[in-house]
Amino acid sequence: MSLQIYNTMTRSRELFVPLEPGKVKMYVCGPTVYDYIHIGNARPVIVFDVVRSYLEYLGYDVNYVVNFTDVDDKLIRKARELDMEVPAVAEKFIAAYHEDLAGLNVPAASINPRVTESMELIIDFIKDLVAKGYAYENGGDVFYRTKKFKDYGQLSGQNLEELQFGIRINVDERKENAEDFVLWKAAKPGEIYWSSPWGDGRPGWHIECSAMARHYLGDTLDIHGGGQDLQFPHHECECAQSEVVTGKPLSRYWMHNGYIRIDNEKMSKSLGNGILVKDLRARHKPEALRYFMLSTHYRNPLNYNQETMSQAENSVERIANAVANVKHRLAIALEGNGEVSAELQMKLDGILRQFEEKMNDDFNTPDAITAVFEWVSEANLLLQRDVVNQVELQAVLQTFHSMNSVLRIYSEPSEELLDDEIEQLIAERVEARKTKNWGRADEIRDLLAAKGIVLEDTAQGMRWRRK
Repeated sequence: MSLQIYNTMTRSRELFVPLEPGKVKMYVCGPTVYDYIHIGNARPVIVFDVVRSYLEYLGYDVNYVVNFTDVDDKLIRKARELDMEVPAVAEKFIAAYHEDLAGLNVPAASINPRVTESMELIIDFIKDLVAKGYAYENGGDVFYRTKKFKDYGQLSGQNLEELQFGIRINVDERKENAEDFVLWKAAKPGEIYWSSPWGDGRPGWHIECSAMARHYLGDTLDIHGGGQDLQFPHHECECAQSEVVTGKPLSRYWMHNGYIRIDNEKMSKSLGNGILVKDLRARHKPEALRYFMLSTHYRNPLNYNQETMSQAENSVERIANAVANVKHRLAIALEGNGEVSAELQMKLDGILRQFEEKMNDDFNTPDAITAVFEWVSEANLLLQRDVVNQVELQAVLQTFHSMNSVLRIYSEPSEELLDDEIEQLIAERVEARKTKNWGRADEIRDLLAAKGIVLEDTAQGMRWRRK
């Protein structure tokens, strides 16, 4: 089965065929860096990280671009609030963003272009729209003539008359039509600005991505992604701008992830129920956060609460235990050439095939995770055998690592030395078990558990791990 992607533009699953064989041009709208990112921002970060990783798993060379909006009204307000300059605010929260990504096991994008570093590109893009008659200047602002673009509304599936009632705008008499949107905003006194043919100012939000996506990835992208909230108006406006300038579709495939709810309530500023990623990372392991985000299909809504996170924590613990047990057995297995039995190889191949089939079905991560637990079951069965050769154990681990290279719901534990006290307690417990002093052995186990050390008595001897 080849990769199928649900395309928001056509509202159907389509066979994925990139413009250039073996290469994928992928653009995902990044954060406006005026604050720390919250749990809603984290979902597209993780979802599209997995999309990128699976494309690489399939052998594609992925050019993955995620932009930073580092100047806009929110940044200007935050700068005043913090008594800082706008660039300093942006630097502060870009650094925080990278820290949060590392804490979610998300590798960096190929490039993170910034609006402030792309001003010439943006101004030239607006000039082209003005020259083609799709944009006009009035009072130092430049607006896009929405009615002139006949396909406006195709991405969100609504006609222009319907969209007028959903656009959140203040009435501006300088606009030819209420639904026209701003491409260039004249600077107010004291605001940061750049010079342009229409006066000092800064770009509107929508034009930024059109200009940067074209510069770094070309006229047509293979995949354009973002949260469901960006479908309209942001992505709709991007289409209108880009397709006028290039005469080509902006993207072959449009992907949008669903919303996150908090305890079955919509996340909103008015409810004050947003959760920052930096706070989430203090409460949960990155593997558990990723598991939670991937346990529901990316296009469906996702509900965060303590129960769902406890389930995620337990699930990643079960996976980690299985990996640790296989590694422990491998460390003590007899050396030898050995080979993987035909039966085991067939089961491992079947698990990997199941994983790929589910991922090929529009990145169906919940069912792909089911394949991971099929692996856990198979690994546990293998470990029940009296004799297992190293080649078999290595094959089992390789199958897991292939799947985990995409999902990243397991991380190698850091190698830390036990301190002298814990080493002495472990030695004492070993001796207590030899003398059948079960009460003391259990007491030491509980004491070590309080210190975050989990002891496991296996057929091959005692092993420990950090919880």
